[in-house]
Amino acid sequence: MFNETDLYTPVKAFLKTQGYDVKAEVNNCDVVAKKPDGTLVIVELKKGFNIDLLIQGVERLALADNVYIAAGFYGPIAKGSIWNKRRRGILKLCKRLGLGLMMVRLHVGKDANIQVLLDPSHYVPRKNSSKAGRLKKEFDARVGDPNAGGATRTKIITSYRQNALRCAALLSKSGALKANEVKQQTGVEKAATLMRNNHYGWFEKVERGIYKLTECAETELKEYADEINNLIPK
Repeated sequence: MFNETDLYTPVKAFLKTQGYDVKAEVNNCDVVAKKPDGTLVIVELKKGFNIDLLIQGVERLALADNVYIAAGFYGPIAKGSIWNKRRRGILKLCKRLGLGLMMVRLHVGKDANIQVLLDPSHYVPRKNSSKAGRLKKEFDARVGDPNAGGATRTKIITSYRQNALRCAALLSKSGALKANEVKQQTGVEKAATLMRNNHYGWFEKVERGIYKLTECAETELKEYADEINNLIPK
Protein backbone atom coordinates (compact mmCIF):
# COMPACT_ATOMS: atom_id res chain seq x y z
CA MET A 1 0.00 0.00 0.00
CA PHE A 2 1.01 3.63 -0.40
CA ASN A 3 -0.15 7.12 0.50
CA GLU A 4 -0.97 10.04 -1.73
CA THR A 5 2.06 11.85 -0.31
CA ASP A 6 4.24 9.14 -1.92
CA LEU A 7 3.25 10.56 -5.31
CA TYR A 8 4.54 14.04 -4.52
CA THR A 9 8.30 13.44 -4.73
CA PRO A 10 8.29 11.88 -8.24
CA VAL A 11 5.80 14.49 -9.54
CA LYS A 12 7.91 17.30 -8.09
CA ALA A 13 11.09 15.85 -9.64
CA PHE A 14 9.36 15.52 -13.01
CA LEU A 15 8.16 19.12 -13.00
CA LYS A 16 11.55 20.45 -11.94
CA THR A 17 13.08 18.87 -15.06
CA GLN A 18 10.63 21.02 -17.04
CA GLY A 19 12.04 24.20 -15.47
CA TYR A 20 9.46 24.74 -12.73
CA ASP A 21 9.89 25.68 -9.10
CA VAL A 22 7.59 23.36 -7.16
CA LYS A 23 5.82 23.58 -3.79
CA ALA A 24 3.17 21.48 -2.08
CA GLU A 25 -0.14 22.34 -0.42
CA VAL A 26 -0.40 25.94 -1.56
CA ASN A 27 -3.95 27.24 -0.92
CA ASN A 28 -5.40 23.70 -0.92
CA CYS A 29 -3.69 22.67 -4.17
CA ASP A 30 -1.68 19.43 -3.81
CA VAL A 31 1.13 20.56 -6.11
CA VAL A 32 1.83 24.00 -7.55
CA ALA A 33 4.63 24.61 -10.05
CA LYS A 34 5.70 28.03 -11.29
CA LYS A 35 8.09 29.16 -14.01
CA PRO A 36 10.08 32.40 -13.85
CA ASP A 37 7.62 34.00 -16.30
CA GLY A 38 4.75 33.39 -13.86
CA THR A 39 3.22 30.39 -15.66
CA LEU A 40 1.46 28.13 -13.18
CA VAL A 41 0.84 24.40 -13.29
CA ILE A 42 -1.37 22.72 -10.70
CA VAL A 43 -1.39 18.96 -10.10
CA GLU A 44 -3.93 17.13 -7.94
CA LEU A 45 -2.86 13.74 -6.57
CA LYS A 46 -4.94 10.64 -5.88
CA LYS A 47 -4.45 6.93 -5.42
CA GLY A 48 -6.02 5.42 -8.52
CA PHE A 49 -8.64 7.27 -10.52
CA ASN A 50 -11.95 8.43 -9.09
CA ILE A 51 -14.57 11.14 -9.35
CA ASP A 52 -13.05 13.14 -6.51
CA LEU A 53 -9.88 13.55 -8.55
CA LEU A 54 -11.87 14.90 -11.50
CA ILE A 55 -13.82 17.30 -9.30
CA GLN A 56 -10.65 18.67 -7.73
CA GLY A 57 -9.08 19.13 -11.15
CA VAL A 58 -12.11 21.05 -12.47
CA GLU A 59 -12.09 23.31 -9.41
CA ARG A 60 -8.43 24.16 -9.98
CA LEU A 61 -9.20 25.35 -13.52
CA ALA A 62 -10.46 28.55 -11.89
CA LEU A 63 -6.86 29.21 -10.81
CA ALA A 64 -4.67 28.17 -13.75
CA ASP A 65 -4.85 27.12 -17.40
CA ASN A 66 -2.52 24.16 -16.92
CA VAL A 67 -4.08 21.69 -14.51
CA TYR A 68 -3.14 18.01 -14.34
CA ILE A 69 -4.70 15.23 -12.36
CA ALA A 70 -2.26 12.49 -11.37
CA ALA A 71 -3.49 8.95 -10.70
CA GLY A 72 -1.08 6.83 -8.71
CA PHE A 73 -0.76 3.06 -8.91
CA TYR A 74 1.42 0.63 -7.00
CA GLY A 75 2.45 -2.53 -8.79
CA PRO A 76 0.24 -4.18 -11.42
CA ILE A 77 -3.09 -2.55 -12.26
CA ALA A 78 -5.99 -4.96 -11.82
CA LYS A 79 -7.78 -5.88 -15.03
CA GLY A 80 -11.13 -5.11 -13.46
CA SER A 81 -10.09 -1.64 -12.26
CA ILE A 82 -11.95 1.46 -13.38
CA TRP A 83 -8.74 2.60 -15.02
CA ASN A 84 -8.47 -0.41 -17.33
CA LYS A 85 -12.19 -0.57 -18.03
CA ARG A 86 -12.69 3.12 -18.73
CA ARG A 87 -9.27 4.35 -19.89
CA ARG A 88 -10.45 5.56 -23.28
CA GLY A 89 -13.49 7.31 -21.80
CA ILE A 90 -11.38 8.85 -19.03
CA LEU A 91 -9.04 10.40 -21.60
CA LYS A 92 -11.98 11.83 -23.57
CA LEU A 93 -13.55 13.26 -20.44
CA CYS A 94 -10.33 14.90 -19.28
CA LYS A 95 -9.82 16.41 -22.72
CA ARG A 96 -13.31 17.91 -22.76
CA LEU A 97 -12.81 19.28 -19.27
CA GLY A 98 -9.49 20.85 -20.22
CA LEU A 99 -7.50 18.71 -17.80
CA GLY A 100 -4.13 17.09 -18.29
CA LEU A 101 -3.68 13.52 -17.07
CA MET A 102 -0.64 11.83 -15.54
CA MET A 103 -0.12 8.23 -14.49
CA VAL A 104 2.33 7.73 -11.63
CA ARG A 105 3.56 4.14 -11.28
CA LEU A 106 5.29 3.21 -8.03
CA HIS A 107 7.48 0.11 -7.92
CA VAL A 108 9.28 -1.92 -5.27
CA GLY A 109 12.99 -1.13 -5.30
CA LYS A 110 12.77 1.06 -8.40
CA ASP A 111 12.18 4.72 -9.17
CA ALA A 112 8.65 5.83 -9.88
CA ASN A 113 7.62 6.23 -13.49
CA ILE A 114 5.52 9.14 -14.70
CA GLN A 115 3.62 9.03 -17.98
CA VAL A 116 1.84 12.12 -19.27
CA LEU A 117 -1.18 10.68 -21.07
CA LEU A 118 -2.80 14.00 -21.87
CA ASP A 119 -1.80 17.65 -21.75
CA PRO A 120 -4.38 20.30 -20.86
CA SER A 121 -6.49 21.31 -23.84
CA HIS A 122 -7.26 24.83 -25.03
CA TYR A 123 -10.60 24.80 -23.25
CA VAL A 124 -10.41 27.78 -20.90
CA PRO A 125 -13.11 28.20 -18.24
CA ARG A 126 -13.85 31.48 -16.60
CA LYS A 127 -10.98 32.36 -14.26
CA ASN A 128 -11.26 33.57 -10.70
CA SER A 129 -8.60 36.29 -10.84
CA SER A 130 -8.90 37.01 -7.12
CA LYS A 131 -8.19 33.40 -6.10
CA ALA A 132 -5.44 33.09 -8.71
CA GLY A 133 -3.80 36.22 -7.31
CA ARG A 134 -3.94 34.85 -3.77
CA LEU A 135 -2.43 31.57 -4.97
CA LYS A 136 0.56 33.33 -6.56
CA LYS A 137 0.95 35.61 -3.54
CA GLU A 138 1.02 32.65 -1.15
CA PHE A 139 3.47 30.78 -3.38
CA ASP A 140 5.89 33.70 -3.51
CA ALA A 141 5.55 34.51 0.20
CA ARG A 142 6.14 30.97 1.44
CA VAL A 143 9.75 30.16 2.27
CA GLY A 144 10.98 26.82 0.98
CA ASP A 145 8.71 23.82 0.53
CA PRO A 146 7.77 22.70 4.07
CA ASN A 147 4.77 20.47 3.23
CA ALA A 148 4.21 17.16 1.45
CA GLY A 149 1.79 17.25 -1.48
CA GLY A 150 -1.43 15.32 -0.84
CA ALA A 151 -1.12 15.55 2.96
CA THR A 152 -4.34 15.47 5.00
CA ARG A 153 -5.12 15.75 8.71
CA THR A 154 -1.90 17.67 9.32
CA LYS A 155 -1.04 21.29 9.99
CA ILE A 156 -0.12 23.01 6.73
CA ILE A 157 2.75 25.46 7.09
CA THR A 158 1.56 28.59 5.28
CA SER A 159 3.42 31.87 4.86
CA TYR A 160 1.22 33.25 7.66
CA ARG A 161 2.31 30.45 10.01
CA GLN A 162 5.92 31.03 8.97
CA ASN A 163 5.62 34.70 9.93
CA ALA A 164 4.04 33.73 13.25
CA LEU A 165 6.93 31.34 13.87
CA ARG A 166 9.44 34.12 13.16
CA CYS A 167 7.76 36.38 15.71
CA ALA A 168 7.36 33.61 18.28
CA ALA A 169 10.97 32.44 17.94
CA LEU A 170 12.19 35.99 18.58
CA LEU A 171 10.01 36.43 21.67
CA SER A 172 11.14 33.03 22.95
CA LYS A 173 14.73 34.29 23.00
CA SER A 174 14.19 37.94 23.92
CA GLY A 175 11.14 37.94 26.15
CA ALA A 176 8.44 40.62 25.84
CA LEU A 177 9.05 43.17 23.09
CA LYS A 178 7.33 46.08 21.42
CA ALA A 179 5.55 45.10 18.23
CA ASN A 180 7.66 47.54 16.24
CA GLU A 181 10.85 45.87 17.48
CA VAL A 182 9.48 42.48 16.47
CA LYS A 183 8.74 43.89 13.02
CA GLN A 184 12.23 45.32 12.62
CA GLN A 185 14.06 42.23 13.86
CA THR A 186 11.99 39.63 11.98
CA GLY A 187 11.10 41.54 8.81
CA VAL A 188 7.42 40.64 9.33
CA GLU A 189 5.68 43.81 8.18
CA LYS A 190 2.37 43.04 9.87
CA ALA A 191 3.84 41.69 13.09
CA ALA A 192 1.63 43.92 15.25
CA THR A 193 -1.57 42.77 13.55
CA LEU A 194 -0.46 39.15 13.59
CA MET A 195 0.26 39.17 17.32
CA ARG A 196 -2.88 41.15 18.13
CA ASN A 197 -5.11 38.73 16.19
CA ASN A 198 -3.30 35.82 17.89
CA HIS A 199 -4.69 33.20 15.51
CA TYR A 200 -2.65 30.34 17.01
CA GLY A 201 -2.89 31.42 20.66
CA TRP A 202 0.86 32.04 20.87
CA PHE A 203 0.94 35.73 21.82
CA GLU A 204 -0.15 37.58 24.94
CA LYS A 205 -0.46 41.34 25.25
CA VAL A 206 1.53 42.65 28.23
CA GLU A 207 0.57 46.26 27.72
CA ARG A 208 -0.21 48.48 24.79
CA GLY A 209 1.99 47.50 21.84
CA ILE A 210 4.05 44.98 23.85
CA TYR A 211 3.71 41.21 23.54
CA LYS A 212 5.15 38.04 25.05
CA LEU A 213 4.69 34.32 24.40
CA THR A 214 1.98 32.26 26.01
CA GLU A 215 2.80 29.04 27.86
CA CYS A 216 1.26 26.92 25.10
CA ALA A 217 3.48 28.66 22.53
CA GLU A 218 6.65 27.55 24.30
CA THR A 219 5.41 23.96 24.07
CA GLU A 220 4.13 24.11 20.49
CA LEU A 221 7.27 25.78 19.15
CA LYS A 222 9.17 22.56 19.86
CA GLU A 223 7.07 20.88 17.16
CA TYR A 224 8.35 23.43 14.64
CA ALA A 225 12.04 23.37 15.58
CA ASP A 226 13.17 22.26 12.11
CA GLU A 227 10.99 24.83 10.35
CA ILE A 228 12.26 27.61 12.64
CA ASN A 229 15.85 26.63 11.85
CA ASN A 230 15.05 26.92 8.14
CA LEU A 231 13.43 30.31 8.61
CA ILE A 232 16.04 31.65 10.99
CA PRO A 233 19.33 29.87 10.26
CA LYS A 234 21.94 30.11 12.97
